[in-house]
Amino acid sequence: MSRSLFAADALLPQGWARDVLLGWDDTGRLVEVRADAPAPAGVPRAAGPVLPGMPNLHSHAFQRAFAGLTEHRAEQQDSFWSWRTLMYRFAARLGPQHMEAIATWLYAEMLEAGYTSVCEFQYVHHDADGRPYADDATLSLALLRAAQRTGIGFTLLPVLYQASGFGGLAPNEGQRRFIRSTESMLRLLDALKPVCEAQGARLGLAPHSLRAVPPAALREALAGLDALDARAPIHIHIAEQTREVEDCVAWSGQRPVAWLLDHAPVDARWCLVHATHMDEGEYARAAASGAVAGLCPTTEANLGDGLFDFARWRGHGGAWGVGSDSHACVNAAEELLMLEYGQRLATRQRNVGADGSQREVATALTLAAVRGGAQAAGRPVGGLSVGQQADFAVLDAGHLALQGLPAPQMLSAHVFASHRSSAIDAVYVAGHARVTAGRHPLHDEAGAAFVAARGQLLED
Repeated sequence: MSRSLFAADALLPQGWARDVLLGWDDTGRLVEVRADAPAPAGVPRAAGPVLPGMPNLHSHAFQRAFAGLTEHRAEQQDSFWSWRTLMYRFAARLGPQHMEAIATWLYAEMLEAGYTSVCEFQYVHHDADGRPYADDATLSLALLRAAQRTGIGFTLLPVLYQASGFGGLAPNEGQRRFIRSTESMLRLLDALKPVCEAQGARLGLAPHSLRAVPPAALREALAGLDALDARAPIHIHIAEQTREVEDCVAWSGQRPVAWLLDHAPVDARWCLVHATHMDEGEYARAAASGAVAGLCPTTEANLGDGLFDFARWRGHGGAWGVGSDSHACVNAAEELLMLEYGQRLATRQRNVGADGSQREVATALTLAAVRGGAQAAGRPVGGLSVGQQADFAVLDAGHLALQGLPAPQMLSAHVFASHRSSAIDAVYVAGHARVTAGRHPLHDEAGAAFVAARGQLLED
């Protein structure tokens, strides 16, 4: 395997550079990133501009098999909450073999679409009756195998879930597969830690939401996580829906993000997933905490969540990244496009994502999403620089939408003018080519297994 690549154009953390030589060691870490380099003899040459690999900071893998199946009116006024009821019914049928087949296809899809790592927010823990499997880690291990088989970088976030609403309301029947005591969660983390380390995966914790984890359990779980790994990432759903905000105010007298900031040690380890509905004080305080805002634009649009105030967050210096969440769409560039278009609709302005250092929208959004995604993943995948993992995607300069353009405009055309995945030629993870000529080696096999698993789940 070659441990180097020459690119006529590459997007480095500081911006676009010409004639870039990338070199990595046996562990897949970049040891050389040199611009204005002569093209070395015998070194492979990229087919087009090289982009940093995009981390996907929020995934519920099993929901990929559910995508497209709720696009019909189930109630007089459909919402996230009616969608959730249908999702619970689907999750009730899921077995370990289904989980692995769905995730294997999904992770191959992600790689083909420019994602090089994923944070898996894993909350289906038990069997269909809500009983622990003989091996309590069964479903988490299925996800780890899928990640290893496809070669995607992985952050596993087992989910703590205990209640159906604020104030510790008893869980409902649809949540029986998710429920864990804090003690059992800490035992699970302890069992998973050596497995993740052996695979090169990162282990963290996901308190599902403030409505699902009572305050005492949150404190206990965070203390237990710190004892296991004081730098482990922490992800939480928060302020996704206006009803959630209203219920939190009724319970505590505070909005969700404000309550969290006052009662938990929120810092750069944290990813605030969605954080869609914040007031000015919450935007300012959450950004100052160093936490990453986990934006999932296509899912948030699909579920009717609302729009994050992107300009306000950036104005406070907030970090952010993107995820595909429920996988209504699996495409890194599509999330950036949806983020930008949502802001254009909200502000009635264009090119909202450009910033002071990068006037090209696609370039500015890509660099920021990679930084924030890497922080949320807790892994060294923050772009093309020495010490980071050799995760990158190569655009096809011969693609009709990109042909003849300068590199920054090629990226713009990829995000705004192509089919978005069609212009990707190759994807590398830790220096290993996982996608070549736009295809993952498991594309056909994993796709067939996914279709079979979905068919079984939909049988009456």
